[in-house]
Amino acid sequence: HGRTGLEVEDGVKYRHSAAQSTDYLRLALKHMTQHDAGMHPTSYTVWYEYVSGANPALRRELDSLLQGGGRLNDQKIDDLHARHISELDARTALRIGDSVSQLVGHVSESTAAAGDEAARFGNTLARWNEELIAPATGSGALASGVEDILRGTRQMQEAISTLRTRLAESLSETERLRQEVARAREEALIDTLTGLTNRKGFDLALAACLAEESAQSIGPCLLMIDLDHFKKINDSLGHVFGDRVLTTVGQILRANVKGKDTAARYGGEEFAVVLPNTPRGGAVGLAEALRALVAASRVRRSGDRELVVGNISVSIGVADRIAGESATDLVNRADRALYAAKMQGRNRVVLAPRPEAKAGQ
Repeated sequence: HGRTGLEVEDGVKYRHSAAQSTDYLRLALKHMTQHDAGMHPTSYTVWYEYVSGANPALRRELDSLLQGGGRLNDQKIDDLHARHISELDARTALRIGDSVSQLVGHVSESTAAAGDEAARFGNTLARWNEELIAPATGSGALASGVEDILRGTRQMQEAISTLRTRLAESLSETERLRQEVARAREEALIDTLTGLTNRKGFDLALAACLAEESAQSIGPCLLMIDLDHFKKINDSLGHVFGDRVLTTVGQILRANVKGKDTAARYGGEEFAVVLPNTPRGGAVGLAEALRALVAASRVRRSGDRELVVGNISVSIGVADRIAGESATDLVNRADRALYAAKMQGRNRVVLAPRPEAKAGQ
């Protein structure tokens, strides 16, 4: 159809003919069978938008991933869907809600101003009417005409008053809808298993944190956290128990990461904590506290009273941002510190070395 980009018109996201859709279905299924992700709607939507060319940003990232010859699992498909499809829809809906709210607000203000003008004009006519109908004037015909004008003005005031009431109701409803859209967007940034922020939410929180950084600010710092021997836990005790372990770690992070700090499930068994205003010493202290809490935790196996004690731990890498460092570089440094913690025996915290600040910073 000659269009490029992801378009939504009249509530219809895809405008492909039956023949085009059939071709895209065949191509999407071919891609789906070549990867490890399940044959579910999320996977199909990602591949449909890829083969149809409806989502250029998604296509560029997928092309880059495919060049490496890797196979995409459910986690990667979910991440692509969240960043290139779900977030786009939520952002569009939020923008529309804001625009409608602003438009109704402007109309309401204009109507209020018009009502005020009509009221002032009506008061003026009332005074004139009182003067003209006084016995001394003898201007009965003129007074009658003014009464007609006054009556019409009052009718206009009533109509405007009714309009203002209806607009106020519409504005209230629009605001309620806007809040629902905002709440839906917020829920789209939550990991359903742990209740933590998901990977997309983490990316947004880190970007916002770095954008607000000033020369006088302390931090920011980043914690990258990984469960030790998680594959062994899944293999020996089952994936249901593995999910319980992830949920337990999520509860510990939610209980101990507060305020402007953000705790997120980065992916799989890896977590992250963004600390906007925390010095490196404070970040290491928090990391040690989280590590100790996980090591002391008890996770009950479903269906029996057995407690699994002492075999759950995390390794944590800590990095504080240097001037001029990008979000990607900060994550990579924290990841390298996490890898060092693994190599040193796990169940420990390692602080990333601090390279020299970039020239000119």
